[in-house]
Amino acid sequence: MKKKDFIFTSESVTEGHPDKICDQVSDAILDEIIGRDKQARVAIEALTTRGMLIVAGEITTECYVEIPDVVRDVVKKAGYTNPVYGMDYESVAVLTSIQEQAGDIAMGVDTGGAGDQGMMFGFAIDETPEFMPLPIMLAHKFVRRLSEIRKNRILNYLRPDGKSQVTIEYRSGKPYRVEAVVLSVQHDPDINIEELRDDVYKHVIEYILKKEKIKADEETKYFINPTGRFVIGGPQADTGLTGRKIMVDTYGGYSRHGGGCFSGKDPTKVDRSAAYMARYLAKNMVAAGVAKKCEIQLAYAIGVNQPVAIFVDTFGTGKVPEKKVIEFIKRRFDLSPRGIIEYLELLQPIFRKTACYGHFGREEEGFSWEKLDAVSDFKELLD
Repeated sequence: MKKKDFIFTSESVTEGHPDKICDQVSDAILDEIIGRDKQARVAIEALTTRGMLIVAGEITTECYVEIPDVVRDVVKKAGYTNPVYGMDYESVAVLTSIQEQAGDIAMGVDTGGAGDQGMMFGFAIDETPEFMPLPIMLAHKFVRRLSEIRKNRILNYLRPDGKSQVTIEYRSGKPYRVEAVVLSVQHDPDINIEELRDDVYKHVIEYILKKEKIKADEETKYFINPTGRFVIGGPQADTGLTGRKIMVDTYGGYSRHGGGCFSGKDPTKVDRSAAYMARYLAKNMVAAGVAKKCEIQLAYAIGVNQPVAIFVDTFGTGKVPEKKVIEFIKRRFDLSPRGIIEYLELLQPIFRKTACYGHFGREEEGFSWEKLDAVSDFKELLD
C-alpha cells in the first residue's frame, strides 16, 4: 500500500467547555450510582446554559443519589466558582427529569444481550507511545496543560473554557512536523492580549512540544485567541450537551466512529463497553506487531449477546490476513456485553475521569481497556 503525504487536524477542549461539563455531569451521576448499585441501569444526559443545568434520562436502581449535589461538585471542579463567569456552583439551577429504563429494553439486557443495536469502532496506530494518532494526543496535552496552569494559578487570569486544535503534516504516512496549533483560551477582561499570547505560547505550546519532543519549525503557524478576545465563555456563551464531542472522546476524526456517545451510559450499553473492547483489541494487536495500524468494528443487535458482525482493517500493514485475525478474536475473547464487562472490570465508578481529555490513550488507573495484557495472545498469530 503506497504511503501518502497529507495534513490532518484534530481538536480537544478543556473540562470547562460547556459540552464537557455535561459529559462530566452524566458520568459523575453514573459513578455515584454504580458505586452503590452494580446492577443499576443508567442512561443520563445533561444540557447546560447560562446559570442552569438540566439532567434527564433513564435510571433503574435501588439506591438514591442527590443529583443536584453531584452537579454542583462537577461545576465547582470544572472551575465555575465565580458568578461573573455566568455560572457558579453555588447558584446554578439544577432541573431533573428522570424515569426508569423501559421494560422492553431491560428484557434484552437482563438475559445478557445488548441493550440496543449499534456499531462501535476501536482503533490503534504505532505513531505515538499511546498507540494513538498524534494530532488528537497533542491536542489533549495542550488543553490538559492549560487546565493545569489555571488550577495552579501559574496564569491567574485564565478562566475555565478553552479549546485546542492541532494540524500535523505527514510524510510517507508518518508524522513529520507540526503544521499549525490553535489555542482559544478564556480569560479575565483586563489582560493584555499580547501578554496572554506570549504566556500561553511559553507555558503551554512550547512546554508541551519540548516535553514531547515534537518537531515544529519556523513555518509552523500558531493561533492563540485568533479573535483577540475570549472573556465570555462556558455556558454563558454556548449551550452544552452530553455526547456532542465524540471526536474529542475518541480518535480526533482519524478513525471512524459508530455514532453513539459514551458518557452517562452504564456498561451494559454497547455504545460504551464495546467501543472500549474494540480499542483494547486494536491496541494489543498493534503492540504485538501484528499490524502497524488497525481499526476494529463490532456490531450488535438488541437483545443478542454476541456481535452480529466483526470487521478488521489493518490498512495494508498487517502481517496476517484479516480473516485470520477475526477468527482468532472470536475464539479467544468473549464479546458479549456481560463478557466485556467482566473482562474489563467495568462495574466500577471509573467513568467521571473519562469524560475529559479522551477515553483512549490514557494509561491511568481505571482505564482497563488501555492495558497491554493481551499482547502475548496476539503474538500467537505471528507463529
